[in-house]
Amino acid sequence: MITIEKSVVMNLEGAIRGARNPLNSWDRMDSFYDGDGNYILGENDLSLAKRLCKAGSDHRKFIRQILVSVDITAPMYWWKEFDTYKVATVANSTSTMHKIHSKPFELDDFSHDHLSKDAEEALLAFIKVLEQKRLSFVETKDKADWYDIIQLLPSSYNQTRTVTMNYENLLNMYFARRNHKLTEWHTYCDWIMRLPYTQELFLQD
Repeated sequence: MITIEKSVVMNLEGAIRGARNPLNSWDRMDSFYDGDGNYILGENDLSLAKRLCKAGSDHRKFIRQILVSVDITAPMYWWKEFDTYKVATVANSTSTMHKIHSKPFELDDFSHDHLSKDAEEALLAFIKVLEQKRLSFVETKDKADWYDIIQLLPSSYNQTRTVTMNYENLLNMYFARRNHKLTEWHTYCDWIMRLPYTQELFLQD
């Protein structure tokens, strides 16, 4: 499973203004803010943005200035793949080192949406062991119990991160992962395509 929320797109205006710097064509800017504070690309600006994206990475530098902040909750096995995209991404995560013992372990702390019945029963039994270790650590502060939890924690354990990245990151992720076997990547790529102007900029013939 994956949950994507609180996404915010920033600096679209600055990116488009910068895209016009090479030819000093600011007088052709026709974008505007609507009543809800959203920056709407005008016909001229959208046409320029699409042409630059189609021309390749050397010309689409402006999309690196379109920033996205988002909260993502996903299993560790997904985060391990996401972490291959380290260039120009920043993330603050919930801490397993400091807070893993702060609440009881529950089934929904783990991604289990594709588990068969017997596999889910095995996970429930495993969670019971983790919870016993957690309670023991809370009571005794024995570091051996804490290590048991950390080293037993399965890759299905869900972690929340607040991530900041740019449209260039998203473009690379979309084309690298849109056909991935993990459904979490399909959900993520669908989210990318719902962001402002990603379909117009990324999916050109």
